[in-house]
Amino acid sequence: MATLELYTKGAGVWVPDPEAVWVSATLLRDYKPGEEQLLLQLQNGNEVHYSVDSPSDLPPLGNPDILEGENDLTALSFLHEPAVLHNLQVRFLDYNSIYTYCGIVLVAINPYDQLPIYGEEVIDAYSGQDMADMEPHIFSVAEEAYCTMTREERNQSIIISGESGSGKTVSAKFTMRYFAVVGGASQQTRVEERVLASNPIMESIGNAKTTRNDNSSRFGKYIEIGFGRNGDIIGANMRTYLLEKSRVVFQASSERNYHIFYQLCSARELPEMRSLKLEAPEYFHYTNQGAEMQIPGTNDLSDLERTRNAFTVLGVQPEQQMELFRVLSAVMHLGNVNIQASGRSSDRSYINAEDRSLAVFSKLLGVERSQMAHWLCSRRLAVGGEMLVKPMTGQQALEARDALAKHIYGQLFTWTVQRLNSALRSQKGKAKSFIGVLDIYGFETFDQNSFEQFCINYANEKLQQQFNRHVFHLEQEEYVREELAWNRIEFSDNQECINLIEGPLGIFDLLDEECRMPKGSDENWARKLYDQHLTSKPHPHFRKPRMTNSAFIVFHFADTVQYECSGFLDKNRDTVFEELINILKASQFELVAELFQQQGSTLSVANGSVRSGKRAAKEHKLTVGFQFRQSLQMLMDTLNSTTPHYVRCIKPNDQKAPFMFDPQRTVQQLRACGVLETIRISAAGYPSRWTYEEFFSRYRVLLRGPKCQDQAQASCREALPHLIPDTDQYCFGKTKVFFRAGQVAVLERLRSERLRVAAVIIQSHVKGWLARTRYSRILWAAATIQRYNRGALARRLALTLRYTKAAMVIQKTYRMLMVRQIFLMIRSATVTIQAFTRGTLARHRYRQLMVERAAVLLQARVRGWLAKEAYRRVHAAVVFMQCCVRRKASRRELLRLKAEARSVEKYRELNKGMEVKLMQLQLRVDQQARESSALRETLNAERETASAELDALRGIIQKLESQKQMKPPPSPVISEKEVEERRRAEEKAAQEILRLTRELQALQKDKDCICKAKEDISARLHEKEKTQEECVQKAVLQASAALRSELDEEKMKYQGLLRELSRLEQRYDNLKEMNLLTEHARGHRRTDSAQSLSLEPLSPSSTPLSPQSLTPLSVSPFTSAFPSPEEQRRVSVTSSTLERRLSVWSSDAPLDQLMEMMDVAKDPAVKKKGEDLEYAYDAVRVANKFLEIQLQKQQSQWREEIEALRNQLSQAICCGSSAKKQDLWELLEAREFECMRLRRELKELRNTVSLRHLLTHISPLAPTTDTSCPAQLKPAGVTGMLECRKRDETKLIKSLITDIPPDSALALPLGLPASVIFLCIRQADCSGDQARARSLCSAALVAMKTTLKKQTNDLNMTALWLKNVCLLHDLLIQHSPKQNKSSLFDCQSLDSDELISMTTDLSDLIRSLSDLCIQAYQQLLSITETQLQKLIVPALLESETIAGLSGSAVKLIVSRKRAGSDPRPVGADAPTMASVLRQLGALHTALSCQSLPLSLAEQAFRQMTYLICACALNNLLLRKDMCCWSRGMQIRYNVSLLEEWLRSRGLQAGGAVATLEPLIQAAQLLQVGKKTAADAQAIVRTCTALSSTQIVKILTLYTPHSDLDEKVTINFIRTVQELVKGRSDTQPAQLLLEVRRVFPVTFPYSPPPALSAEELVIPDSLKISFLRRA
Repeated sequence: MATLELYTKGAGVWVPDPEAVWVSATLLRDYKPGEEQLLLQLQNGNEVHYSVDSPSDLPPLGNPDILEGENDLTALSFLHEPAVLHNLQVRFLDYNSIYTYCGIVLVAINPYDQLPIYGEEVIDAYSGQDMADMEPHIFSVAEEAYCTMTREERNQSIIISGESGSGKTVSAKFTMRYFAVVGGASQQTRVEERVLASNPIMESIGNAKTTRNDNSSRFGKYIEIGFGRNGDIIGANMRTYLLEKSRVVFQASSERNYHIFYQLCSARELPEMRSLKLEAPEYFHYTNQGAEMQIPGTNDLSDLERTRNAFTVLGVQPEQQMELFRVLSAVMHLGNVNIQASGRSSDRSYINAEDRSLAVFSKLLGVERSQMAHWLCSRRLAVGGEMLVKPMTGQQALEARDALAKHIYGQLFTWTVQRLNSALRSQKGKAKSFIGVLDIYGFETFDQNSFEQFCINYANEKLQQQFNRHVFHLEQEEYVREELAWNRIEFSDNQECINLIEGPLGIFDLLDEECRMPKGSDENWARKLYDQHLTSKPHPHFRKPRMTNSAFIVFHFADTVQYECSGFLDKNRDTVFEELINILKASQFELVAELFQQQGSTLSVANGSVRSGKRAAKEHKLTVGFQFRQSLQMLMDTLNSTTPHYVRCIKPNDQKAPFMFDPQRTVQQLRACGVLETIRISAAGYPSRWTYEEFFSRYRVLLRGPKCQDQAQASCREALPHLIPDTDQYCFGKTKVFFRAGQVAVLERLRSERLRVAAVIIQSHVKGWLARTRYSRILWAAATIQRYNRGALARRLALTLRYTKAAMVIQKTYRMLMVRQIFLMIRSATVTIQAFTRGTLARHRYRQLMVERAAVLLQARVRGWLAKEAYRRVHAAVVFMQCCVRRKASRRELLRLKAEARSVEKYRELNKGMEVKLMQLQLRVDQQARESSALRETLNAERETASAELDALRGIIQKLESQKQMKPPPSPVISEKEVEERRRAEEKAAQEILRLTRELQALQKDKDCICKAKEDISARLHEKEKTQEECVQKAVLQASAALRSELDEEKMKYQGLLRELSRLEQRYDNLKEMNLLTEHARGHRRTDSAQSLSLEPLSPSSTPLSPQSLTPLSVSPFTSAFPSPEEQRRVSVTSSTLERRLSVWSSDAPLDQLMEMMDVAKDPAVKKKGEDLEYAYDAVRVANKFLEIQLQKQQSQWREEIEALRNQLSQAICCGSSAKKQDLWELLEAREFECMRLRRELKELRNTVSLRHLLTHISPLAPTTDTSCPAQLKPAGVTGMLECRKRDETKLIKSLITDIPPDSALALPLGLPASVIFLCIRQADCSGDQARARSLCSAALVAMKTTLKKQTNDLNMTALWLKNVCLLHDLLIQHSPKQNKSSLFDCQSLDSDELISMTTDLSDLIRSLSDLCIQAYQQLLSITETQLQKLIVPALLESETIAGLSGSAVKLIVSRKRAGSDPRPVGADAPTMASVLRQLGALHTALSCQSLPLSLAEQAFRQMTYLICACALNNLLLRKDMCCWSRGMQIRYNVSLLEEWLRSRGLQAGGAVATLEPLIQAAQLLQVGKKTAADAQAIVRTCTALSSTQIVKILTLYTPHSDLDEKVTINFIRTVQELVKGRSDTQPAQLLLEVRRVFPVTFPYSPPPALSAEELVIPDSLKISFLRRA
């Protein structure tokens, strides 16, 4: 009962409501003892009167608002039903939290929606964490059970219960998945996969659709997961309870049979399923009764595929799976067997001989069809020692058919469970401990309840009794540990109800007794129940219904249930006739015969009995009820021997709607599942518990005397009797003070009163000070206002006088300006008239001067033209003579070239064995000479044509000149009339010139306008081009970013494959060691050589070490030194013609392909002896074709230029202008020079000096030798290498890699092992022994990989071998053949030893080295991650680097620790940020000591900071105690230390600091204001790195730890949700970050410096003196 003093005005209470169960109300006046009514105001504003007959009838009090949404119901001040219901509703609807603690019970509400809270990152977040620190979750319960098992070495049980559709099966699956992930991490075996694979199998054969649940489990199961000494899963075992076999033959409306039947029907079209003769589900009687063939959102075909895959994982072969499916199909066909009644009174039945279903059934099971048809309609009876066959009626035959179907399915279900258990059985011996997961049906009550509901409710009665006793035991342990003087807590024990069911002459005993009776019936059994429990000994938990005599009522702990007696006996017997069983025993198929061979053992598990002709009493003992009681008793014994953990699943509504809360259905289940009983037991004792320090920090304002933290316990003991007079309401323990229900609220009220009084005093003083300050300010303001008013009046008078004086000055000035303007206007007119007059006179004189100058200019031009004509004639003659001389010189040159050609041809005949290249070049010279002569002839013809045309032009010019000379001279006499006409003509011409001048000016203006418009258009075009260029650049950047992201994704996938490869190799080694140990234990021993051979890693050339076939070259993390195919293709397309020809010649394509490419046909007329000569001839033809194409192109260009000259010449002739003719002559001369230049280029093409120089560097091998590798032979000058003999290779590998001690290895010079190995490989390659070079490189690779596997925990050694692997990789890349391929024509590159490539192709080993670099890098990070994983949360979140910041902040209500929780170390042993920085410093030191590239270190620390951020943020999002202002300040300070550390070492450029941004913003979100709309907008703007889900989660978890702070309201959270919906959120809508995300690594390629054996310092301790310098 609540304290009466708390019923004051404004207090919140709960009143009953028919729809919402409970509604909140507010007291409008104080309650006084003795009043009979309370005046309340409901939420809707209505005022009501609440009747109170006694203080016990007072309505329950409401909890403070600060406790709304608590994650533990026991932390509430008032523990009662309405508080629990309201808290669950708030968490479910407002916070979207489906899990809530209730003491030791986890309440799980089914959301009917997919939530992102079950990923691997969530498992990582809960792994190793304390249950009390984390948000409620099913993983938290699993972690608590796992930790308790490993710590206390005691078996655990997780009991999951709830009604159908509440999510029990899903919770059990997630629990098993958690154990599989946590328990399967250390040993890479397949046990955890088998455990998870059992779920889809059991769901398919044991789950069905009901009206309440689409995937309802129709059986109970208890899975024991066995763990070894190291906490790894080594096996499992499953026990099942009470399979609902009646569903096989009957389904209610809107329900389905078991899923497996519909899955088989959906796969009827598959080839392997056609022999089963399946049809659609509507065709079969056993699947169409519920009229529900399909479940929305599911695919039966894909579910069947998943089931078959699970069978395969568990070791069930496809043949056995088909046998299983054959039996299931036979059951469906059995339901379609048509049994017809016959006889006069229908006392007989028969099956048609042509019945197809019976034929298919018999064929599928391999039994006799006629026998099955006979015994389905008949039965055998023993009468007087004789066996009689009695026919059955149609109804009896149908019941026998259904009983056979149920029996077959039950036997098959049992066989499947046994098969699963054999697959899950431990292979390593007996498990040290186990965790059991109980997925059992909850309390059920329907309109009609039968035998199944009775057994289910009986099981729940037993479980509830065990639950109550366990809760009471935990309370008792707490009180004993604190040494409290306590009285026994009374709780409702349901032992009387259990005795009614299982006790002597109980319901089960009477049912079994009636089943033994020959003519037992349900009516007789009902009468016996009435007589026993109503008449003779009335039982308080048993009643008889008023309106029927075939039912009974049992008062269970959860509800009152009425059971219908009809069908109890048949279901309890579950009989099937022996004749049908004997037929199935004789089946042709092994599985069918196996199901029914061992009758005795099978019957006890199959929950049934076999009725034969002899009714033996022994056969009737194995009833379903008897077996269920036995199995339930075994289960209770198992649970009592373990530490239980409880999960209660709640179904929030019957419509299966997501996040819809029905209070009536929820409170019904809370009463049934025992949650309210837990609260009642807790409330009966001391539910509120505080440590003395917490109590002192919270209520120090109520304490008297000196307040010292060290004397907290003494102060509490002294102050509490004054605060709470009733000593029974509290109790002092050793470390805690305990309060009864409601007493914390009393203390809160006293504290609030004390604070209110103090606040009033403070307010009075503050208000007085504010009033005095306000009066002083008003007095000062009045004096100031008066002073300012007087000043304003004086300034106004002065301003008036100033305005008057200014007006007079303005008038005077205005009059003066008017007179001045008139004067200036008259003067301007006079000056204008004078100017126009003087201009007219000046223009007249100018025109006269222009006429005189024009005459002089005409005379000068004519004389100059005559002089130029004379010069041109002389110049043309000189040019003609030069052309003749040059033609003669060219002919001499041609003769000389022909002589050279004949000498080359003679040399080729004398030296038939000369290489092909010389012949090619010689023939090329001949072809060029021929083409040159042809071009010369063409040029001469064109020149002759041009000369003829010029001669014709000259003739025309001379003819015109002669005609001009023949004209008579003009008459010198000019008449006056002609003078007058000339004057008029001049005037007319002047007028025309004036008109043209005006038009010219107009055109000039138009031109200016057009130019301006052109400039505008050009500017706009420029802007448009600029805009388009920006758009193109933006698109290119976006495409580059997309390509870069795709490349990173491909790199990530490739490196993920490498990690998976390493994991599989480790699994392979583990399994091989296990097999070796097993064989050793059995007495089979191997020799050392055999063992070493079996354990030796694969060759680097094999698939595991060179997986380049899986990924493209671009995925490699190294900057490739080889040209990719894309680069080669780009070179071949964009390079010049000669480069393309050379690239084609340097390729590996056969000569036939080249001839096809160049359209050179085979010459059938060529008959030569010897393959070399034929090949040379074809090569020469191809070379000629190349030259012919080039010269044809040049010839076409020349022809186009000559044609253009002709066109220009014809235009010049038509125009007849001498100036244009002069230009034409100049152009012709320029073309002559161009021809001369082309001749010089042709001469240079014939120059063979460079080609001869190239031939000196080409190997004089056969024509089939690849010409693309000019450096195939090593010059004799390469020195500085090390020679290792074949027999010393193993010794070298052991001395340098495998057997070197860590101390000695770390003392070696950087990269010494890789350098020595490379020099030995280089020496073997130079000596021509490619096999030895390859084997040495392969052996070194295998040795390095083996050594890395041994150094899985040594950071420095892993960094050392990472350095050596990278160095060896870079050296091989630098000297590989592909690296120097581009230096084919570089003569200087052949003189340098550094760029001489090796002849051995080691590309596959280089790829393996690249993969090994990635593996070493990942191992380096894995070592650091392992060390950091246990430090991140305590150091970054829990450590108080800022001393005293959280000392005064104590949360209001402290959650109670769970049983078995292991607190973390505190004090000096707790990790701090110094520990984290120390681990990061060790990684940085290891990388720096090996001089690894800075970019690689930046990538490594980016990965580490992401891990720190992800772990810390995920833990923050799941811990309510961390979401407060003070903790945000601590986190931000800790992150700043990490940022400063990274910047001090120059690691911020690689993104290491950027990955911490989500954690930084989360810490800032805890510190900013969270009240107004502006605060919400600021949060959305600043928290860009957090997703909307994460922001809302942090605001939801925010908990004020002091009175200065307030809880975030629901309205504010909804405002933030609306704002984040509108932003373009690039963050995915996920709650937790993926902890296991791995960024792709890129190793920078930098060519190593020149390496020589003389420069290496090899210590004598390595003992490799057997190496010789070469």
